[in-house]
Amino acid sequence: MSEAEPAPTVSIDAPWNALYIDGEWITPEGRDQIDVRNPTTGESITAVPAASVEDVDRAFEAATRAQADWATTTPDERAAVVRRTADLIDEYESEIREILAVETGATKSRHDIEHGGTVTFVHDAASFAFRASGGHNQSKIPGKENIIQREPVGVVGVISPWNVPLKLSIRAVAPAIALGNSVVLKPAQESSISGGLLLARLFEEAGLPDGVLNVVPGEGSVAGDRTAAHPDCDVVAFTGSTEAGRFVGQNAIDHFAFPALELGGNNPHVVLEDADLDQAVDAGVFGTFWNQGQVCISINRHLVHESLYDEYAERLAERAAALKVGDPLDDDVVIGPIINEDQRDEMMAYIERTVEEGGTLLTGGEADGLFVEPTVIADVTNDMAAACNEHFGPVAPIIPFGDDAEAVELANATEYGLAASVHSADRGRARDVADQIEAGMVHVNDQTVNVEPHVPFGGVKDSGLGRYNGQWIIDEFTQTKWTSVQREPRQYPF
Repeated sequence: MSEAEPAPTVSIDAPWNALYIDGEWITPEGRDQIDVRNPTTGESITAVPAASVEDVDRAFEAATRAQADWATTTPDERAAVVRRTADLIDEYESEIREILAVETGATKSRHDIEHGGTVTFVHDAASFAFRASGGHNQSKIPGKENIIQREPVGVVGVISPWNVPLKLSIRAVAPAIALGNSVVLKPAQESSISGGLLLARLFEEAGLPDGVLNVVPGEGSVAGDRTAAHPDCDVVAFTGSTEAGRFVGQNAIDHFAFPALELGGNNPHVVLEDADLDQAVDAGVFGTFWNQGQVCISINRHLVHESLYDEYAERLAERAAALKVGDPLDDDVVIGPIINEDQRDEMMAYIERTVEEGGTLLTGGEADGLFVEPTVIADVTNDMAAACNEHFGPVAPIIPFGDDAEAVELANATEYGLAASVHSADRGRARDVADQIEAGMVHVNDQTVNVEPHVPFGGVKDSGLGRYNGQWIIDEFTQTKWTSVQREPRQYPF
């Protein structure tokens, strides 16, 4: 193996062609290469070595060695490194924004939220070093003291997605590190830099000890599978499709690792007949078209009361048609490119099938390269292709309903249960509907794309297991230990 020279700086043009294992930037010989492409232009950005099973094993060996010492550091030492990482994300803001735009097609509206949200998440994660508290319980045995402790789980394997890569990687990496764990991170191939190697560079500059964070870009079927199945992996934090999540979860459970799975969604935006139509449309536009709809919590279905249906559909289509499509480096652009051809082809097939099934195309429906027009389809039923599948694109199927009970029935008629939103002038009524929707997160008089660092994030049904953020991720990345101390001689029955 040869070492890359030198360790990369934070820039889209930096030499990212390396794995990061045990504090070293290594370019292994004889590895397949991941061609990281700019989805806007189709040009190659760089080639990144695809980690082999042996590379992942080396990463876990390094993580296991490093974690023993890292767990003994004081909370303020761990918190300081994590806070310094947040400061660096701020210092390198312009460079990071460019990386997100060029590697993943992020428009300004996305990297505004992704950059700012990441900084907030990392600062909050730094506090976890002091928040993993235990307890002191009374005993039924005289003279006994019961001590409940929270300890790091050990090594956390993180398998992250390409759609909001920096934020969705660091929301697992930063808490794990703050709590005294080490990490092996396998980013999505399409975001090997922004979801993986960039984090290595930031934490390295922040002073994280060697081996606490290791980054192994590679194919899901090789590096991803080995990460989930590795016997030294104690928690597998995976964000991605439900299909892939089932396989990851099975690999994790086979060696009794906890699977923290944030999976797919088919999220309804419910507009009751007394809703403020201006607010409902505003929310519907943002929740559907932010990041080209490539978000697990984006609006997948618009469920609109029949009395508002025609006006809502007309206004949503008018707003969608006015959204600017183009190069995400242009600050006025709202709709950038889809990440790759496979994703584009799948969503275009859903649009075509929905129209064939009886849907009415109000606007959009065409693609130019990887740019898919904002698309609104009326006269949709819940079983049409763009409605019953997670289309993961800038597509808005609109479905009518007659009363609140039917709205709830339609909202719940899916295997997913990630997010939902409900609009009504009567907040109590909206809350009644929200309480009946089977989802891990429901937002009243808003839209589905909401994340805050101190509230639980996750879904029910086929949308995953576990919760991210706050005390919920602390619970998943630590383990409980009961220690009893007998302070007085104990009397035994024999």
